[in-house]
Amino acid sequence: MQQVSQRTTAEPESVPAPGAEPDGAQYRPGRTITDWKPEDEAFWLTRGRKVAARNLWISVPALLLGFVVWQVWSVTVVNLQAVGFPFSASQLFWLTAVPGLTGGTLRIVYTFVMPLVGGRRWTALSTVVLVVPLAWLGFAVQDTSTPYWVMLLIAALCGMGGANFASSMVNIGFFYPKRLKGNALGINGGLGNLGVSVVQLVAPLVVTAGVLLAPAGGPQAKKAGGQVWLQNGALLWIPLLLVMAGLAWFLMNDLKASAAPFRKQRVVFKRSNTWLMTWLYVGTFGSFIGFAAALPLLIKTTFTPLNPAYSATTYAWLGPLCGALTRWGGGWLADRIGGAKVTLISFAGMAASIVAVIAFLPSGGAGGNFWGFLIAFLCAFSFSGLGNGSTFQQIPVIFRNRALRAASGKGEAAQAAALRQAEMESGAVTGFSSAIAAYGFFFIPAMFANFSVTSALWSFVAFYGTCLVVCWLRYARRGAPDPS
Repeated sequence: MQQVSQRTTAEPESVPAPGAEPDGAQYRPGRTITDWKPEDEAFWLTRGRKVAARNLWISVPALLLGFVVWQVWSVTVVNLQAVGFPFSASQLFWLTAVPGLTGGTLRIVYTFVMPLVGGRRWTALSTVVLVVPLAWLGFAVQDTSTPYWVMLLIAALCGMGGANFASSMVNIGFFYPKRLKGNALGINGGLGNLGVSVVQLVAPLVVTAGVLLAPAGGPQAKKAGGQVWLQNGALLWIPLLLVMAGLAWFLMNDLKASAAPFRKQRVVFKRSNTWLMTWLYVGTFGSFIGFAAALPLLIKTTFTPLNPAYSATTYAWLGPLCGALTRWGGGWLADRIGGAKVTLISFAGMAASIVAVIAFLPSGGAGGNFWGFLIAFLCAFSFSGLGNGSTFQQIPVIFRNRALRAASGKGEAAQAAALRQAEMESGAVTGFSSAIAAYGFFFIPAMFANFSVTSALWSFVAFYGTCLVVCWLRYARRGAPDPS
C-alpha cells in the first residue's frame, strides 16, 4: 500500500498541466528558453551542452558570411578603375574604409538591441538583411555611370556585416558556462573571422569567369584587355545568406535570461574595466581587421613595383587566415592558463613581429625582403588572433569575480542576482569593445595613407607597449586588482 501511495503522489509531478508544454519543450529548436543554468553541472551535461552547441554551430557560418559582406569592398575596388569607373585613388580608399566606420558604429547598436530582440530572431534578421547591399552592389558594378555617392551608400550598408560580430559574440557568450566561454567565443569569433580570408581568396577567382551564368549579368570589358564579372564577387553569397537566415530562424533559440533593457546595460560605461578591456581589444582585434584591410595595399605599393610576382591577391588572404585560426587557440589556451597571461604573450609577440616587418621593408635603396616581410606580418596576425581569443575570455571572468566579491556574505539570493548582473554586463562589454575595435578597419589604412609606412608601424609598436603595461598592472601581475 505504501508503494502504491508513493506512485500516486509522485505521478502528478510528471504529467504536464492541461495546455502546458511537456518538460524540455522550451529547449527545442526555434523556441524561447526561460530556464537556462549553464553553471549547473547536471543541467549542462544533460541538456545545456547540446543546445549551446547547436546554437554555436549555426552562429559560426552566419557570422562568417557577415565578415564576407563587410570585407567585399576590399576586393571589389581593385578592378573598378580597370573597367572604366572614373574614381580616384582617394575615392577608392574611402569605398574600402566606409564599411569600417559604419560597421564599428552599428556594433554599438547591435550590442544593446540583440538582448531585447533575442539571439535567434536577431541572427536571422541581421543575416537576411545583408542580401540588400550585396544585390545592389552586384547591379551597380555593371554600370560605370553609377554615381560615386551610390557606391558610398552601398559600402556603408555593407558595414552591417561587420556589426553582426557584436551581437553574435554577446549571444553565444550567454549560452556557455564560465569555464568554457573562452573556447566557445574563440570558435565563434575565430571561424567567423575566416570570412575575411574567404572573400579575399574566393572573390578574385569568381570574377574572372561567368560562373553565375546569364541571370547574374554579362561581363565588363577591361581597358587593358580581357573581361571580368565583378558582380559575381557580390551575388555569389546571396543564396548562402538566405540559407543561413532560415537555419537561424528555425534551429536557434532565444534566451529569456539574456533580455535586458538598455537602462540596465548602460551601467557598464561606469566600470573602469569596460574602458581598459576595450583598450586591449582595440590592440588585438583592431590590429587584425586593420592589417587585413591594409595588407593588400602595402604589398601592392611596397613590393609589387619591384617584382610583379608579389601579387596582393595571391598572398594577402593568408594573414587573416592565420589570425582567425589562432583566435580559437587564444580562447582555448586562456581557459587553461588564464586570459591575462595569453594577452601579454599576444602583445609581446605583435610588437616583436612588427619590428621584424620594419626590418624587412625596402630602405636606403635596398629592395627589402618580401618573404621576411610576409612571414613577419603573418606572425603579427597570428599573435593578434591569440589576443582576440584571450581578451574575450577575460571579460566575463573579470565581471563575474567582481560580482561575487561584492555579494560575498550576503546570501545565495544576492549572489545569484549578482551573477545575473555580471552576465549581462560582460555581454554588453563584449559587444561595446568589439564596436570600438572595429574602427581599426578605418584607422590603420588611414595611418598608412597619411604617414610613411615605417612611421605608422613604429606607432603601432608603441601602442602595444601601452597595452602590455595596462594588462600587467591591472590583470596579470601578482596581487593585480582584477586577476584574470
